[in-house]
Amino acid sequence: MSKTSAPTQSPAKRGALFPIGIGIGLIALMAMLPLLNISLPGILPTPTYMPGTLALLSLCMVFAALALSYNMLLGTAGMLSFGHALSFGGGAYLLGMVLRYLEMPLIPATAVALLGGLVIALLTGSIANRIGGVPFAMVTLAFAQAGSVLVRRNSKVTGGEEGLSLATAQVPDALVGVANTRNLYWVLLALLVFVYLVCLWVDKSQLGHLVRAARENEQRVQVLGLRPYTAKVIVFVIAAVLASLAGMGYLLLQSGTVPRAVSADLTITVLVMVVLGGVGFRWGAIAGGVIYTLLDQRLTVLAKTDAIQALPDVLRVPLSEPLFLLGTLFILVVMFLPGGIAGTIDKAWARARHRSAGPAVGLTALDQAEAADQQAGPGADTRP
Repeated sequence: MSKTSAPTQSPAKRGALFPIGIGIGLIALMAMLPLLNISLPGILPTPTYMPGTLALLSLCMVFAALALSYNMLLGTAGMLSFGHALSFGGGAYLLGMVLRYLEMPLIPATAVALLGGLVIALLTGSIANRIGGVPFAMVTLAFAQAGSVLVRRNSKVTGGEEGLSLATAQVPDALVGVANTRNLYWVLLALLVFVYLVCLWVDKSQLGHLVRAARENEQRVQVLGLRPYTAKVIVFVIAAVLASLAGMGYLLLQSGTVPRAVSADLTITVLVMVVLGGVGFRWGAIAGGVIYTLLDQRLTVLAKTDAIQALPDVLRVPLSEPLFLLGTLFILVVMFLPGGIAGTIDKAWARARHRSAGPAVGLTALDQAEAADQQAGPGADTRP
């Protein structure tokens, strides 16, 4: 009696489950960090359970979510936007104004602000996507500059240059104050996971396949009878709404917002995050957002240390400027890691799998040829 062996998972299926397991493990670890006493000197200012570190990690998650939404535009649809900060800052300002002037509770105010962000995204996206390439980037930049001017000039509504503070009376007490930083951290972690899942859904859907095809050859997609313009507008709106959500998280975390949240400078910063992490890689956008935010915050502290201040001027001046160091890092990544962090790791992983799977591929080919001979029968010619 022959024994049937238990079915085993194929290497491809195991390879697909591996990143899922890593992702779930990382989410679980991040969720437990506020309950753990982990110290990373030089990276985190305090142990992980303290409000200072939780606030820094929360800011990293906000910008990771923003980078994910921008990666959907640039990496998936191939749209180079210089106005993505309009959605981020628009979400922050809209929520802040609804809370302050309409005195609505947080949840309904979030829905109203999201609706307003969706309308703005639909208007700007339908106009900007009439053209492509550099003109598209310039149109989005013009919209962002217009939004920045409106924010800065309407001081009675938006607070002007001083920014708009959070109306804490309309926010649940569990999300207000330094003592509740842990709760806000968990909310922003859930926000990051939600943004990632939406980006994953878009990438795997027919919509994602269509905009990627349009990115490669839009004219050919039109010849096939499809409508790439509609698909690009939908992706633009989804990315803008996700950026608005990140802006709302920023408002809650910072207890207010400032005009820089709407400026084109922030869009360029997010572009650097995505390029640093790897364009087209979701986890790369998260890594780029986290690494850039950590460096931006911690290099500022490093520049004020006695060791840096004691250096000669030729070294002290550049090392005291975090933007100089971040710019240098960006240049080095573009020169030596053109695929970003994720692209470089992905290529190395693919080469390693190719080497390890080489003999197996050959044996599989021999097995398939033998099976074909048996099916053809004796005397049959199976040569191509």
